[in-house]
Amino acid sequence: MDTELKIHKLGYPAKSPWLIRILTGIFLVSLLSSCNQFLNESPDNRVELDNLDKAAQLLTNGYPVASPAFTDWLSDDFTYTFGTNIRLEHTQMYNWEDVTTGPDELDTPNFYWYQAYNAIAHANEVLAIIDELQVDEEDIPRRNTVKAEALLIRAYCHFMLVNLFAEQYGLDNSSDGIPYIRTPETTFIASYERESVRKVYSKIEDDLLEGLELLDDAFYNNSGKYHFNKNAALAFASRFYLFKGDFVRCSQYTDELLGASPEVFVRDLTSEEFQDQKSSITGYPRLYTSPDLPSNLLLMRKISLIQRTDFAYGVEQNFYGSLFATNPFGATDERENPAFVKGQNTLFPVRYESLFERSSLNSNVGTPYHIGVMFRGEEVLMNRIEINIYQNNLSQALSDLQILTNKRYTGADVTLSLALLRKFYNAENDPGFTDQDILLNYLLLERRKEFIGQGYRWFDIKRYQMSVTHLQSDGVSVSTLSSNDKRKILQIPPSAVDVGGLDKNPR
Repeated sequence: MDTELKIHKLGYPAKSPWLIRILTGIFLVSLLSSCNQFLNESPDNRVELDNLDKAAQLLTNGYPVASPAFTDWLSDDFTYTFGTNIRLEHTQMYNWEDVTTGPDELDTPNFYWYQAYNAIAHANEVLAIIDELQVDEEDIPRRNTVKAEALLIRAYCHFMLVNLFAEQYGLDNSSDGIPYIRTPETTFIASYERESVRKVYSKIEDDLLEGLELLDDAFYNNSGKYHFNKNAALAFASRFYLFKGDFVRCSQYTDELLGASPEVFVRDLTSEEFQDQKSSITGYPRLYTSPDLPSNLLLMRKISLIQRTDFAYGVEQNFYGSLFATNPFGATDERENPAFVKGQNTLFPVRYESLFERSSLNSNVGTPYHIGVMFRGEEVLMNRIEINIYQNNLSQALSDLQILTNKRYTGADVTLSLALLRKFYNAENDPGFTDQDILLNYLLLERRKEFIGQGYRWFDIKRYQMSVTHLQSDGVSVSTLSSNDKRKILQIPPSAVDVGGLDKNPR
């Protein structure tokens, strides 16, 4: 892993209108156990869904508890780490092998699959009865909002699954996607089929748009950041249409969220508030994930060990320093610190507070978790930068980049210009690289810094067909995942293949 600046060419391959060429570097698993009782009841078997309050309450447990941050171990940000607990599934993921451990192993593709479909099951139970619930006329808007939340949960979970376990949209939309589950399970050992990526995206879009239309933030009170509120739904729409390559609709929902003051949705790491918390390993992540920050749009509780410093992989310490030192200003990047020491050779940015829920008051066992920011204003701003680059709206892209820059760098003049960025990439007199190429490369660098350790990099690696190189445990040999390697598509869990009847992804 190095931070040598190499310029990536902007291109428009025939199969994908937005893809660029990079030159460097389930309910289905509910069949696993005890499903005969589960299939005859709602996901929460204590509740008979016969009124609006119960339906709304069920959805509070309807968000997937698995974190997608495990994908960082597959990416070019993380390296082999000495002195931490490395499990079988960690080694398999790090080497891009199919994971063979069961669905209960945290921070694995199989765990994510199971928990995402479990969340979909909760949403489907609500959607199955919501239209038939008899409510007073004044409660119709609330019923619509409960329905909207269920639709958005279902859409989001399927969106994450298809982008992890299938080809990215735009390369081969007729290829196998995932099952799109729209109804509660009612039969024992049901069979499923993988719908095409195109069909899955179409159904996601249907649920997303209907959810957006029905949503009303008035019913969330003080817990809105833990639900699919309006801003979170707009951020989801922004990401969905960016991944789909629909720039017009991506712009529509992005602009609706950011409005006339996009800077409001970017946390200010240069502020006294953040600077004062840099010495606190609990205060900093609490502030970073605070529901009071306008930049945090959707928060989710994630059962995970990602946040543990004795667990799995980290970012090689020299790479970490050089990454954040790489900028065109000679300035201090405030995203670099604070960071945990992880094992003997890596660091991990302080973004999560390591939390633990005891199984009982006097118990020493329980559930490790953190609060994850699943949608944030910075991502939406970067989505707009990306589409403006592709549409050659370079002044607007620079303007939005400047908003982010002002809240990330200190200690120097941080005024951006194309001339400065061309010098940064040693391309002042190279007409082979357009201004679009230059801005896109800088955006990719900023995305890498902004989301390191938070599970975003892997999706960019897939979208942009990047190759990845990993150092092995001997500290010398390396392995490489090529730009078009089939292993970038995570393997369908064994139980979904053996019991659910799904076809495996080719290898």
